[in-house]
Amino acid sequence: MSRRGVAIIGLGMAAGHHARSLLDLADRVEVRGCWSRSAGRRAAFAAEFPLPVVEDLDALIVDPAVELALVLTPPDARLDLVERLAGAGKHILMEKPLERTAAAAERIVLTCEQAGVVAAVMLQHRFRPAALRLAELVAAGALGELAAVQLTLPWWRPQSYYDEPGRGTRARDGGGVLITQAIHAIDLMLTLTGPVAEVAALAGTTRLHRMETEDFAAAGLRFADGALGGLIATTAAYPGAAERLILTGTAASAVLEGGALTLSRLDGSVERFGEVAPGGGGAQPMAFPHDWHRALITDVLDALDAGRPPRAAARSALPAHHLIEAIRRSAMERSAEQRGDRGTI
Repeated sequence: MSRRGVAIIGLGMAAGHHARSLLDLADRVEVRGCWSRSAGRRAAFAAEFPLPVVEDLDALIVDPAVELALVLTPPDARLDLVERLAGAGKHILMEKPLERTAAAAERIVLTCEQAGVVAAVMLQHRFRPAALRLAELVAAGALGELAAVQLTLPWWRPQSYYDEPGRGTRARDGGGVLITQAIHAIDLMLTLTGPVAEVAALAGTTRLHRMETEDFAAAGLRFADGALGGLIATTAAYPGAAERLILTGTAASAVLEGGALTLSRLDGSVERFGEVAPGGGGAQPMAFPHDWHRALITDVLDALDAGRPPRAAARSALPAHHLIEAIRRSAMERSAEQRGDRGTI
C-alpha cells in the first residue's frame, strides 16, 4: 500500500489531535508540510511534533505529492482555501464546521464535487465505539419505531476562552455553542434519527459570559418520522459534563453518554457498551483522546483507496448546518415576538 502525501493547513487548537493521528498512521501517510500564517504557532508546533513545518502556503497547495489536505483553519478562512485546494486537485478533510453559514457550507460541498475531489469533515463523534454500536442497533431495528429524542450538552467554557479575538463571533466562527460545540452531538443525533421537520427554539447569552453569540440554546423538535424531541446545549454549565443522547423507541431505549451506551429493552434486558470518557466538555476543549480523529482519518484514507465516499463526507454534514440555522432562526423570531414584554408567564 503506497503512502499518501498529506498537508496540515492551520495549526490552532485542533492541530495536535490531527498530528498525533498522522504520526500513528505513518505507514500510510507522508506529511509533506504543516502551515500556519502565525510564526509563533509554527514554532510551537515544530517544537512538539516531528513533522515538517513550512512558511509557503502556495508551494504546499501546488506540491504534486500532496494528495490530501487537512484544513484546520477557522471557518472564516475556509471557503477561499477550499476553492484553491479543490482547483489544484487535492482531496480535503476539514475541521467542523464546514463554514459559518449553511449557504457557504453548500458552496464548499458543490465546489469539491464539481472539482471531482473527496471532501470530508471532522465530525469524530460518529467514530466513537459506543456511537458505532448504537448506529448498528438502530439500523437493525433494535429500538423499534423512534418515539422520543433527548439531547443535552452541559459543557463549560471559562470567559478566557471567549476572550480570544474572534472566538464566539459571527464574523469568524459563525455563532456560538450551536455551531462550535454542539454541532458534533447534533450531527450524531441526525445520523441516527433522520431529519427534523419542525423547530421551536430559544437562545441567548447567559450572565456567565461576555460574547457576541449564544452560550445557551434550547429547542423543541418534531422529526420527519413523527418522533418528538428536545435539545439543550450550553457552555455555561460549570464544571461541564458529558453530552447525553437518549433515543426512546417502541421496543427499547438507548442512552449514549459520552463514550458509554446503555440499551434498555422493554422486555427488561439491558445491554451496556463502553464507558464515559473525557470529551472536551470542561475548561480544556481538547481533553479527550485522539483515537476518534485517527479513526475518521483512517476511514478517509480507506475511502480514497477503495474509491468510495468517506463515512464523514462533507455533504453528510449539511443537515446539521441546516438544523442549527433553523434553531437560531426560530430563537430570533421568538425573541422578536417577546421583545418589550418583560412580564412573566
